[in-house]
Amino acid sequence: MPKSKRNRAVTLSKTKKKGKEQKQLLVDAIREAVEHYSSIYVFSFENMRNLKFKEFREQLKSSSRFFLGSNKVMQVALGRSVGDELRPGIRKVSKVLRGNTGLFLTNLPKEEVLRLFNEFEEYDFARTGSNAAEKVELKEGPLVEFTHEMEPFLRKQGMPVRLNKGVVELVSDFVVCEEGKPLSPESARILRLLGIKMATFRLHLICRWSPEDFELYAEGMDDSDVESS
Repeated sequence: MPKSKRNRAVTLSKTKKKGKEQKQLLVDAIREAVEHYSSIYVFSFENMRNLKFKEFREQLKSSSRFFLGSNKVMQVALGRSVGDELRPGIRKVSKVLRGNTGLFLTNLPKEEVLRLFNEFEEYDFARTGSNAAEKVELKEGPLVEFTHEMEPFLRKQGMPVRLNKGVVELVSDFVVCEEGKPLSPESARILRLLGIKMATFRLHLICRWSPEDFELYAEGMDDSDVESS
């Protein structure tokens, strides 16, 4: 009788070794990229959408390179103090790698980078747990945007609906979501069905480093946040 794959033993030392190798590959790739690009930016992101980010990355791959990964690993690659920083002043970049952040290394002029990041904005459907951007309420009456086959599914989402001569009908007003409150799985599904996009995928520049200077862009941050050795 063949052994079940589910019961197969996994050597933890192998998984740890693989994880360590992946971290080292990231460190090596960042250090190599520092030698090839003239500027390094740290950016933060909100409502990340992998497909849209991949398209943006492809658009810039001839002149630039993005890195996303563990902040600590990226800090190790660049150096975190005067004693171990890869290039003079580059430790300041490490100090702002916190939260949802990544590295953008490029040979593009600063003005072009600022324009690209400021203009980047992609709308998408909000996911479960994200806060609603506005209140959405459906009024009692026929829901012409839904076919009669969808009536059972809508009831499962908590909507007070019925079929009236083959038309889906709300028997009472129904609040899909409240502004500022987290979306339930049911609310997220209904908003998608209604075609309402509440999530905006944005990238925000935090700082810029080059061999000549260092600039902070993020509000609420100043040189004292990055100057310590």
